[in-house]
Amino acid sequence: MKKKVTGKQFITEMCFGCGCRNPIGLQGQFYNLEGGKTAALFQPGEAFQSYPERLHGGITAAILDETLGRAILALEPDCWAVTADLSIRYKKPVPLNTPLKVVAEVTENNRRLFRSSGTLILPDGEVAATAFGVYMKQKLVDIANVEGVELDKVRIEQETDKQFID
Repeated sequence: MKKKVTGKQFITEMCFGCGCRNPIGLQGQFYNLEGGKTAALFQPGEAFQSYPERLHGGITAAILDETLGRAILALEPDCWAVTADLSIRYKKPVPLNTPLKVVAEVTENNRRLFRSSGTLILPDGEVAATAFGVYMKQKLVDIANVEGVELDKVRIEQETDKQFID
């Protein structure tokens, strides 16, 4: 079922999950959807291989972690978070060079932490993996050494380029 995109989330310059200038990163694109959900789009290539033509399970975990941690941005656009706990259930092999989608949502939210869940979906609609995570809300200055770093490299605003995501 198509969901309306309500906005595109910021990215950073060198983040492994979203960094637009990280040549060895995943360069995911993240969208806020109607109903408070978050969708992420990835297409990992050969550099992320495990068994022949299969995505490494650790990269699957990174994709899910990045998206579940960003699910809070649909509700609190200025929130930063770090992973406290992540649980993944792998259900199907994930092929390389294939468009992948993760849909995530916050399931519990309070002042200091949030819980989220998400699903990695293959192009044919099959679920390849599910995840549940707990994330601590943090200020950026508490997470990273940003002294002397230009903040426009840490938080790059993106124009929305999709109106709907299936």
